This record gives sequence, C-alpha cells and structure tokens, in this order.
Amino acid sequence: MTRVGLLGAAGRMGQSLVRVAPEEGVTVAAAVDRREVGRDLGVVAGVGALGVPIVAEMDALRDVDVVVDFSLPDAAAQLVELLRGEPLPLVTGTTGLDEGAQEALAALAEVAPVVAAPNFSQGVTLLFHLASLAAATLGEGFDAEIVEMHHRRKIDAPSGTALRLAEVVAEVRGLRVVHARSGQVGPRSDDELAVLALRGGDVVGEHTLLLQGMGERLELAHRATDRAIFARGALRAARWILGRSPGRYDMSDVMGLRA
Repeated sequence: MTRVGLLGAAGRMGQSLVRVAPEEGVTVAAAVDRREVGRDLGVVAGVGALGVPIVAEMDALRDVDVVVDFSLPDAAAQLVELLRGEPLPLVTGTTGLDEGAQEALAALAEVAPVVAAPNFSQGVTLLFHLASLAAATLGEGFDAEIVEMHHRRKIDAPSGTALRLAEVVAEVRGLRVVHARSGQVGPRSDDELAVLALRGGDVVGEHTLLLQGMGERLELAHRATDRAIFARGALRAARWILGRSPGRYDMSDVMGLRA
C-alpha cells in the first residue's frame, strides 16, 4: 500500500482523506496539524483508532512515500521548504500561496514530482477538458455562459472552479470574463463570457457551462453531492505520482487528458 503523510490532517479534507483511504489502497502513515495534537487520527476522523497520532512537527512527514497537503498557505510554504531539502513526491490542494511560496513550489518541482490543483474532483477535471473541446468545436456561433451554485456559507464568489472553467473557455475562444450583469447593460457583446454565482442551502457544488446557439443549446454540468470526491481524486493523484520524474503536474496529467 502507498504510505501517505498528511498535512492538514484535522481539517475537513484531511478527515475525508482518512475515511476513503482504505478503499483507495492507501495508508495514512503520518498526520500533521496544529489542531487536535496528540489525538489519534482515526478517532478524529470518526473511523476508530488507527495508531497514528496527530503531531505538530513536520519532520513526521519524512518517512512516507508521498505527502498530501490540504492545509493553510503558511503551513504549505513551510512544507515546501522542508521537502526541498529532502525531496518527496507532493500532492497539494492548498490555494492562496503568495509569490514566494509559488516560487518555492516551482523550485521543488525541479527536484521532485508535484501535483498541484485547486480542485481534485475527477469529474470537474473532465468537465474542463470537455468544455475546451466543445467551446472550440462549436465556435463563435455559440454564446458561452457559466452558472455555479454552492452552499450558503461559502465566502468567495465566483468559486475558484467556476473561474478556472471560465479561463478554459476564454482561452480557446478569446473571450473576456465578466461577473454577472446588472442594470442597463445593453445587448450582449460577442466577446464576453458571464459567470453567475448562486448561494443557498447545503449545496456542495454545481457548475454548468451553457453554450447557446440559434435554435439550440448545449449544457455541460457537474454536480457534487459528497465532498469525498475531492479526497478520492487526491488519493488517485498520490498513487499516480509515485515513480514520476520531477516536474509540475495537475489532475489533467493524472487522468491522462493532457494533449
């Protein structure tokens, strides 16, 4: 089994990773977090004792096959510095890294394989691929719009996934991205792509790309019903990265979608 070291072990994503690890052929062998220090990782995740205590020291991540990081930017930056001295494969979903941390991550990728992605959903990764193909194939005769919906407690809008989806479509069509519309905005221009964010209830996440032509409309949609999808994608990446050459990868590489 692949032995994973987990940074951000006590967080929501960390606990989800622990819960799905057995079905993904992965063992969490080390757990690091600033919270729940001294407690058993399995107890915190609600799966029963695993004999793996949560510790605060990142040195615990040295004796594993691959490190998986779902932490905060400052902790992730410390981890990257540690791994540069003792290169290990890294899978990271931490976002919001400053310029210095991004440069350090790029330096790590020169000596170790790194999978970095803001969203580890396998379905969303395929959505990006299909969106690029559809937008390019249908061309200028189809207007592109994106609608996303999340739970009422989400604090950012539009979602990072919606923004990436917009980038994918804008890149192949040469469009400019706008955020919703309000007031007397006039007729829709040919070069715009609007992103609309909806919030309410307990929606995990929904993203829809609408390609609207004259007399027909194509919709590509992804709906998440369980946050465990992100954990499964990250653990797929953790298995895939073993034995890879140093470099910067993302979920498109993991899923074999890179052209």
